Amino acid sequence: MRALNFFFIFLICLALVLFSIENTEQTTVQIIKGVQLKAPLCVELIVATGLGAILAWLFSLWSRMQRTITSRQELRQVRQKEQQIQELQQDIERYKAEVEGKQPLLESAELTSLETATTEVKAAEMTAN
Repeated sequence: MRALNFFFIFLICLALVLFSIENTEQTTVQIIKGVQLKAPLCVELIVATGLGAILAWLFSLWSRMQRTITSRQELRQVRQKEQQIQELQQDIERYKAEVEGKQPLLESAELTSLETATTEVKAAEMTAN
């Protein structure tokens, strides 16, 4: 990609030089009202192109800075989300351990309630007879 960019910049500069060689007559440029500058057209073209290149470079720096700021904010958000995910995974593991620890109590409670239900059914059958 850099080679392609270099090639395009080289072609533009070559075209500017060839155009400037052919246009050497004096011209007047009015910068602001009352301020005029006389110079060869080729010099004015080179200066205008240089200013355009500098402005394009400054714009690219500004755009790059904005992208950097945006990517840092997004990276910060991703880190926060990853931390939340890690905390939630730790919570899940802790809850699993609690459930596994209470599993024997749940099983004994189920057996007790089953025995109680069986006793109640037998008592109801005897009462019905």
